[in-house]
Amino acid sequence: MSRTPLTRVPVLAARWSATHPWRAIGLWLLLVAAAVALAMTVPTQHTVDADYRVGESGRAAALADEAGLVEPPTENVLITAADGSPDPAAAAAAAAEVTAGMTGLPGVVGVGDPVPSADGSALLVTVELASEETDAEPLLAATAAVQADHPDLVVEQAGANSLDAAIGERVGHDLHTAEATSVPITLLLMLLAFGALIAAGIPVLLAATSVAATIGITAPISHLVPADMSVNSMIVLIGMAVGVDYSLFYLKRERAERALGRTTRDAVAIAAETSGHAILVSGAAVMASLAGLFVLGDVTFNSLATAAILVVAIAVLGSITVLPALLVKLGRWVDRPRVPLLWRVTGRLRRGAISGRLLAPVVRHPVVALVVAGAGVAALAVPAATLSTHQSSLQTLPQDLPGVQTYRAITAAFPAEGTAAQVVVRADEADALPALASLRRAAAASGDFDAAGAAVRTSADGGTSVLSLPIPYDESDERAADAIETLRDDLAPAALDGAGEWAVGGDAAASLDYATRQGQRLPYLLGFVLLLTALMMAAAFRSVVVAAVSTALNLASVAVAFGVLSVVFQHGFGESLLDFTSPGFVIDWIPIFVLVVLVGLSMDYHVFVLSRVRELVDLGLPAREAVRQGIADTAGVITSAAAVMVSVFSIFATLSMMEMKMMGVGLAAAILLDATVIRLVILPAALVLIGERAWPRRRSPVDVVAEASLAATRV
Repeated sequence: MSRTPLTRVPVLAARWSATHPWRAIGLWLLLVAAAVALAMTVPTQHTVDADYRVGESGRAAALADEAGLVEPPTENVLITAADGSPDPAAAAAAAAEVTAGMTGLPGVVGVGDPVPSADGSALLVTVELASEETDAEPLLAATAAVQADHPDLVVEQAGANSLDAAIGERVGHDLHTAEATSVPITLLLMLLAFGALIAAGIPVLLAATSVAATIGITAPISHLVPADMSVNSMIVLIGMAVGVDYSLFYLKRERAERALGRTTRDAVAIAAETSGHAILVSGAAVMASLAGLFVLGDVTFNSLATAAILVVAIAVLGSITVLPALLVKLGRWVDRPRVPLLWRVTGRLRRGAISGRLLAPVVRHPVVALVVAGAGVAALAVPAATLSTHQSSLQTLPQDLPGVQTYRAITAAFPAEGTAAQVVVRADEADALPALASLRRAAAASGDFDAAGAAVRTSADGGTSVLSLPIPYDESDERAADAIETLRDDLAPAALDGAGEWAVGGDAAASLDYATRQGQRLPYLLGFVLLLTALMMAAAFRSVVVAAVSTALNLASVAVAFGVLSVVFQHGFGESLLDFTSPGFVIDWIPIFVLVVLVGLSMDYHVFVLSRVRELVDLGLPAREAVRQGIADTAGVITSAAAVMVSVFSIFATLSMMEMKMMGVGLAAAILLDATVIRLVILPAALVLIGERAWPRRRSPVDVVAEASLAATRV
């Protein structure tokens, strides 16, 4: 038996679905129901701190962990006055109540003695917890009770457990907001595109079920690839965008063929042959781009890539199976019930009527169009050269989040509780302690460390010691990274070489190591994504020129996205409009994620446009006319698809978590420009200038017509 070509898959899937519609619909519903059941029965395995260890800081954390020197999770209760310094007796009484209230609570190992700040303006009570899983809610309740008893004081609590719980709650709220807002907005856009309720609802329904199925299936997969906390947000972001777009492409072509007088089954067959093939190629390109995240070898990106690839694959599957079944079963009822005004407008508006007029000057004057549009894109991309990245920190959290301001107050009054370097030495105590004492003196002399707050801890067996060196700068401050490099390159080698195995870690060091590794691997990621998508374009369209043009346009889109991220979040343009305070940098994983998602999603409609041009070239049209008509024919669909993407991403731009806001702004701005200026001006101008060289003839017009007719009769 001969192997079925991949390009025939959409036709074969449509043929089976059209002849067995209830089976196709039933199997899809079964898939979604089974996936939802999995999510309810299989717990999701989330990432843990050890999964994020990289470089020297990761080695330091591992050494400390093996020796039992990892500091236990703590919650800190800060006691201050509303103005000035608190009354010592009142503060001491409040601290005693905190100790009494916390002692004996579930998960509390011990409560430390109250520690006054250097200037006497604050008192700190540290509560040691059993694990990171300890529920901080009872502790927060105890703190609130003390605050109620002492209205003249400010009694606040902050710690990793309580802050993580608050972040998780806020992420869940943001995700629910995105889901609740994106569905009605997307439905409204589909109503504007189709003018009929059922036609508008089908893409939204397919996208929503694809998202639900993916979230369910990721639960068992998380036991192989642990799930990052942001993975569900990403599934909604990508799933709604591609799920709606694929259905839109298919449904628009099927309606266009029915408008020409073809039967529903013939129209579905032609849609499968054209739009179905474009969906398959587009989905493969999106998944190939997302697969580039695996190159980074990072637990966060592994999780995001796995989930994103899965949601795209499920959306493609639904588009080429259950969608044809629904269209055949509904027949012309897909255009019911009609929204009177919208139906008349969409019915009277001839395909390509508006876009054809807009494209006319581009086709007539391609050089001018290319130069003007290219200059505009270049101007938007220039700020990308100044893009600065850093790991997320207190600065990137919503400032109204419980505990954030308390954390800031604690680190201001007690610098040792803030940024610190951890120097871990595996050696006998007799050798390690003198060397660490020498290092402490050298660190104090350098001016980059607060030696007064330095402390040494030694393991029970005396074989490992840890020196904590407070750094008097915020973790995101470049001076903190410089201090770590000085410590690693000069101070530590001079004091510790010969004393045993050592490594410098801590949060600032981990951030530096992460940025270094990402910087080293980013060129490989970019090369992988661009090369793989270029090869797929060359294979799909049998044209190296088309592949080269596609790669150049992808680079332009990515540069614009990075430029927008730099201007908005690094330099603070539009802070009041988007309701955030610029941290002075972009969270380090956002540009990488935006790169692969943008390349993938832009290929989504790029493939759809080029497929139509290729189809017209094969029908015998000159390259210039094929470009003009092909882009004019698909402009309405591309506009609708881009509108869906931009609207979904814009919703994320309004959320409170900075990561979601950055993703939303970067992708929305880049997709908006990509779908208009780049794909409707630069692309046609470049293809017109290249001419016939971009489209090597591969089939005669007679062959194409005969094949489409044969496909229609088969279904």
